[in-house]
Amino acid sequence: MNHPEIVLVLARAANGTIGKDGGMPWHIPADLRHFKQVTKGRPMIMGRKTFDSLPGLLDGRRHIVLTRDQDWEEEGAEVVHSVAEALKRANGPHVCVIGGAEIYSLFLPLADRVELTEIAASPDGDATVAAFDMAVWQEIARESHAAQGGAPAYDFVTLLRRVAT
Repeated sequence: MNHPEIVLVLARAANGTIGKDGGMPWHIPADLRHFKQVTKGRPMIMGRKTFDSLPGLLDGRRHIVLTRDQDWEEEGAEVVHSVAEALKRANGPHVCVIGGAEIYSLFLPLADRVELTEIAASPDGDATVAAFDMAVWQEIARESHAAQGGAPAYDFVTLLRRVAT
């Protein structure tokens, strides 16, 4: 393998929504804990808007920000301007791609695994990701959680890229 394992990490509603107004249109504390568990200790690649949406620098993770803006910089962000540069900067066995929609579409053809939180709701949003093509992806794990405390039901799903035969 000439690149690290590329893992897309995202929460996606039943209608494809992943974001609204720079945030997520749901609040599921268990999903935030799951995100932390999956990304801890790994470099994260994200777009500038996703970086801006974070509550601050996330402890124990590198923040590689892929942007077209040649002049953009922010403390704690490792700025890159191409997919190849982002992967080179990650320089490790695993990298997590955490959004947004444009960044997911850039990395989807290269991704090895998807850590997906499927949200059983269809909220309005302004950022979407299409359903994953199950001819390309194989579900290898699913953990279901019922709706609770005003939060919708959700599943943690792991998808692996099928090996071409």
